[in-house]
Amino acid sequence: MMHKLFTKIMGIFGYKLINKDVVKNSRLISSKSYLKINQLLEILFKEKRVNNLIQIGANDGKRFDILNNFIKKYNTKSLLVEPIKENFLELKKNYEDHNFVLLDNSAISVNNEISSLYKVNPKYLDKYDNHIPGITSFNKNHLIRHGVKNRHIVTEKVNSLSIDNLIKKHNLISLDLLFIDAEGYDGKIAIDLLKSTSFRPIIILEFIHIKNNIFMDLIKILEKDKYFIFSINENLCCYPENDKKYIKFS
Repeated sequence: MMHKLFTKIMGIFGYKLINKDVVKNSRLISSKSYLKINQLLEILFKEKRVNNLIQIGANDGKRFDILNNFIKKYNTKSLLVEPIKENFLELKKNYEDHNFVLLDNSAISVNNEISSLYKVNPKYLDKYDNHIPGITSFNKNHLIRHGVKNRHIVTEKVNSLSIDNLIKKHNLISLDLLFIDAEGYDGKIAIDLLKSTSFRPIIILEFIHIKNNIFMDLIKILEKDKYFIFSINENLCCYPENDKKYIKFS
């Protein structure tokens, strides 16, 4: 009864709770699905289509990170971006022996609009499953919708950069792959890249938490730029027209 009342109140203020069964079912089907992102990545790396990349939301470089093995196996020049300090320190340890990897302890946002992020207080992490440390977000309600208790949420001030300034900061002259996991901010980052730079990389991002109006804008821009787009589980895969030949699963 109380849960239904809480859900109704949240609805009045424009928030929709994610049914935990939906989340669990989504993860289950993702783990069992015949089509997987790593199959696409294997083709891209094996055929040397990806020689450099940016990963936004790299976390600690281990938790739910499918790029880690490819980066290390193929010695791929990579810029890994993670805003949360404790995750960034673990990320540094994970890549300390790989001099072809650059790291940046920043949040990527449009016009540097993000100054802090919401995360679970580390002392309460043991009360949640191992997916929760990876849902740090600019939106507090993103955590609440995943079942995190309000009193367990804290903020962390972060350094903020636009995607264009990130590229300039590290003097990148080319970009083959942009991989984004920004817990709902993914769409804004992709749009900003396409609007503010001339780079047209393969883009893979998590789309399920993006607001519909932003997602629609992203799709329009991708179509205008003649991207081939399709989804696999919770990810949107975006291939420039010249790269459609790399869309393979075997």
